Amino acid sequence: MRWWVSLVFVLVSVGIAQAQQAAGPVGDPEGVWRAQIHWIPMTDAAGAGHLLYARICRPAGDAPARVVVIAHGTSPNNRAATPGRCDGEVARWFLDRGFLVIFALRRGYGATGGNWAEGIYHRPCDAPDYARAGMETALDIAATVDYGTALPFAWPQAAVVIGQSGGGWGAMAYNSMPHPRVSALISMAGGRGQMMTKSGLGGICRPDLLADAAGRLARTATPPMLWIYAENDRFFAPEIAAAMYGAYTQNGGRGEFEHLGPFDGDGHRLFFGAGGSQIWGPLVTRYLASRPAQ
Repeated sequence: MRWWVSLVFVLVSVGIAQAQQAAGPVGDPEGVWRAQIHWIPMTDAAGAGHLLYARICRPAGDAPARVVVIAHGTSPNNRAATPGRCDGEVARWFLDRGFLVIFALRRGYGATGGNWAEGIYHRPCDAPDYARAGMETALDIAATVDYGTALPFAWPQAAVVIGQSGGGWGAMAYNSMPHPRVSALISMAGGRGQMMTKSGLGGICRPDLLADAAGRLARTATPPMLWIYAENDRFFAPEIAAAMYGAYTQNGGRGEFEHLGPFDGDGHRLFFGAGGSQIWGPLVTRYLASRPAQ
């Protein structure tokens, strides 16, 4: 019975630690990019409160900076997820251009913990509700945007939301709801529905429903987005990406669609992959130049 007692002790200890955690920053900023952990408060659709575990990276100088919220994707082990690092390639690309970078773990991921809110709408595989899954992701993105743009060293408007995979799908869903503090939204290999297999992630459940959901989300979308996919994306093949974009634009959504060549064995890794910024960077630069910064 010792293992059972130990398990109870661990669960109780984790519960107490979470209960004692407060919203806001933890410790002091560290390093050249003043990296700091923050707990971001968010309220779900049922009115329950949560805290999202996030890392915030600040660019050089003390002037308020434009915020970029970077939304992560899904992995076979969501509980092991960690927020991006300030010295990583993606963060450095934005930091070097004067952005304040926020990596937040959504509900069900890593230290944020709790139920995987966006995942429950994937089951069963023959009838997933991708629009609702996206809106759950969007709620976490919205909380992160509200928190980040209220910081004293951040611009209160013209924020950028960029998401990869499930995070990109969440950015699309976020664009369907009011977001007065955000002027630019980017989806990198955005989508949902990867099937879990014994060897990890597999194909996509009902890609036809994924395209249908993209059309539903487009009906209330506002700013034009930037969508980027690589030809050899192991989840979202060119025909799936094109179907999503077609449904999105046919239902009122606006945006630029960039279909790139193969990337390093798996185009789904383009955004976070080594050297990826040399490919997507010019596209993002051009898109952001078209979106108001003030």
